[in-house]
Amino acid sequence: MGSIVAASNLSVGYKDKTVWRNASFGIDKGEFVAVIGPNGAGKTTLFRLLLGLMKPTSGEIEVFGSRPTRGNPKIGYVPQRHTIDNETNIECLELVRLAAFGNRWGISLNPRKEKKAAMNALEAVGAPELAHKSLASLSGGELQRIFLAEALVSDPEMLLLDEPLSNLDIRRAKELVGVIGDVVKSRNVTAFLVAHDINPMMQFVDKVIYVANGKVATGTPREVLTSKNLTALYGTHVEVLQDSRGHIIIHSLYGSEDAHEDDYHVI
Repeated sequence: MGSIVAASNLSVGYKDKTVWRNASFGIDKGEFVAVIGPNGAGKTTLFRLLLGLMKPTSGEIEVFGSRPTRGNPKIGYVPQRHTIDNETNIECLELVRLAAFGNRWGISLNPRKEKKAAMNALEAVGAPELAHKSLASLSGGELQRIFLAEALVSDPEMLLLDEPLSNLDIRRAKELVGVIGDVVKSRNVTAFLVAHDINPMMQFVDKVIYVANGKVATGTPREVLTSKNLTALYGTHVEVLQDSRGHIIIHSLYGSEDAHEDDYHVI
């Protein structure tokens, strides 16, 4: 099976600053990928590359067999921040419809077909009952389902989800990841999800892209999340532990400049 995303000796940065370097990995069709790591490590930078919004400083990256280009209709994107928020008084069904047909405000050439496509997207994320509710009435978890439906309505082959779990509690985060996992399987799409915490995703994801300290490690969760691999990634001793509930915990003693941060970090 050919890779949907293929990176070879990829380095990326802004002006004189290198964000990360020498990354090589391949992601296949239908894989669910967690993109994790500390703040400022360059997780969202990967999305900018995939969306064609920036170019690598060295190395190569291909998406669907060619260099990334802006506005690729095969990619559905859910940004971390939305121009439409939960104070907007618009029905969910209409919002999802506009995601695919919004260039025709007030002029609907085939309203029945458009609404059916929007409803299919809502059904795919398990939210058909939200169709005629306004955004202002939704919880955080419900909002994320609607934003996911927006990305799905155009029937993309790849989903880029930038921190959709950030404002959800652990139960709702797991529920949303389960929904995304179902979409990946039922539609055979490739999904990348940026997050700080791997634990809600452990039972669903196929691969992890771990970005830290200017480096990138890629593989299955069991391959990447080991003391040996994370010690090499961070350049300091790291222990990967597991609590009684199966949650992954990172324990690290940082270098002298950060020695006060000697504690447990759940990722």
